[in-house]
Amino acid sequence: MNLLEHISVDPQICHGKACIRGTRIMITVILDNLAEGVSPEEILKSYPTLHPDDIKAAIAPFGLKKYKRNLTFL
Repeated sequence: MNLLEHISVDPQICHGKACIRGTRIMITVILDNLAEGVSPEEILKSYPTLHPDDIKAAIAPFGLKKYKRNLTFL
């Protein structure tokens, strides 16, 4: 599966903000957690419906430059 297929934008869900497909977990929630220093493993524990590829998909097209300084695991 292409990483972008993990992302959904639907005006009926989360006011049209980008989310992980099949959830109401916004991409910005994942990016904000990463920027705060939360590890991908901790995010996956906090959001058990997420898959590791969902985190990769969140990083790929959205905000990488903004958050890169805090993404030491990349």
